[in-house]
Amino acid sequence: MRALAALIAGLLFGLGLTLSGMLDPAKVLGFLDLAGAWDPTLAAVLAGAVGVTLAATPLVLRRRSPLFAPSFQLPTRQDIDAPLLLGSALFGVGWGLVGFCPGPALAALSVVPGKASLFVLSMLAGMALHVAWSAWQRRTHRRAHDPGGITPGLTGRP
Repeated sequence: MRALAALIAGLLFGLGLTLSGMLDPAKVLGFLDLAGAWDPTLAAVLAGAVGVTLAATPLVLRRRSPLFAPSFQLPTRQDIDAPLLLGSALFGVGWGLVGFCPGPALAALSVVPGKASLFVLSMLAGMALHVAWSAWQRRTHRRAHDPGGITPGLTGRP
């Protein structure tokens, strides 16, 4: 049942992206081009999404738990740090340069695979680079805080 709900949600999301024009990078770039030939039609899509979210969220959160999970997974952090700012900037630059963001790019693979493929491959490479960078940072941080070479939970020295 959980997989069926995910499939239906994904199909509904893809249909919404298709009908709204979010799969067309030229339409998205037209919306982002405030100084040129601005296309305001996606503003209505964004306003509709925000409106539905503002109306539905309080109703959904009245439930004790989601339909297919034991509890809600809501963010608790509210701070604005460097990784958040950098990630936001990279998202915006990528969206502004090519007219795709992750969700619509994946959906666009079925409609305009040539245009979306390079973006999706670049996105996957960036995700892999982030995983590798994070692992390197954890190892470096661990070594910096363990100068004697003994890591808790391990016996002996490396």
